[in-house]
Amino acid sequence: FAKELHALKLTRKEQGIIIYFCHLLINKDDDDIRISQIDDLICNRSEFQRTRREFRTGEHSLFKMQLLEHGCVDGIADNSRYKLTNSAKRILLSELDVNTTDEAIADLLTPQQLIAKELYYPACINNRIEELNKFFTQEHYLQVRERMGKRGFRGGFACLFYGGPGTGKTETVYQLARKTGREIMVVDVPQIKSKWVGDSEKNIKALFDRYRELVKRKELAPTLLFNEADAIISTRKSGAQNAVDKMENAIQNIILQEMETLDGIMIATTNLQENLDRAFERRFLYKIKFEQPDATVRAKIWQQMIPELSESDAATLAAAHELSGGQIENIARKHAINSVLYGLQEQPLDTLLSDCANEKLTNAPTRNRVGF
Repeated sequence: FAKELHALKLTRKEQGIIIYFCHLLINKDDDDIRISQIDDLICNRSEFQRTRREFRTGEHSLFKMQLLEHGCVDGIADNSRYKLTNSAKRILLSELDVNTTDEAIADLLTPQQLIAKELYYPACINNRIEELNKFFTQEHYLQVRERMGKRGFRGGFACLFYGGPGTGKTETVYQLARKTGREIMVVDVPQIKSKWVGDSEKNIKALFDRYRELVKRKELAPTLLFNEADAIISTRKSGAQNAVDKMENAIQNIILQEMETLDGIMIATTNLQENLDRAFERRFLYKIKFEQPDATVRAKIWQQMIPELSESDAATLAAAHELSGGQIENIARKHAINSVLYGLQEQPLDTLLSDCANEKLTNAPTRNRVGF
């Protein structure tokens, strides 16, 4: 705390205010400060009046340094309430378990937390993934950024992974990050949307502010992942009238603006690419469609998921059912559970074929409709 506070190069009066705000937050659980609470810190009345005025207008040096901000009541900023910014909490209070808004809507995963998995793709997709893997290595990443900068291009790289569920979009992001040593900031899209008017926009701004901080502080730029991003990159509502539509449009406009000035790597995954807003489509530099695996790839996935399968059994399963990688993993997990409960089967093929038939809900028998 002392080291980070010293690094900010504050005046003694600024330090006193920041230390007091930290004390109130940590020792009093008070993150909603009124100006009267810092009255005793400033002895000179005219100086106190000036500080109060600068706090209300946001012109105080601590506001300009983004260490303090106005409080928020029902989604509306209140210039009579003050608090530490999320940035200040992360910088100064990193030794303590202090939850911030943007941390609640995005988890940071390290490469060490990601489990190594061998992924199989059709040849056309495999080549593009290998290209990204090569590009995300630090040496090539810095070279490309330097060349892009000299030519006046934007330095950020936004990618869209789209296709059916279970085709490996999210896992591909994890493996790219693991192999290139990059952390992943995984956004919880539903958490962004708040029931309070104005909070959702504040959440998304705080999210990108945090990402910018990470890019500056980290040796390797992390990957910003919007997983299952259908809700925030779909077509904007024209002539929006109700509060929800206006909020969603506002969120999308903020993301579009942030993508224009992005400094780092952003990846969005979606199952509903047909709903993608054209403005987002233009801003994604790489767009990769994840196809359902063909029989050859499915056989490899079967053998990877259930190593005891023979090549012929894996080929039989792959040919009998056109399943995605995620569906095959589901069946492999059931197989692992059953092997614990009932022991390993010498000939598991029949059981696995039955599990395959039950995996898709569309294979379930239809029931007669009741009513009109």
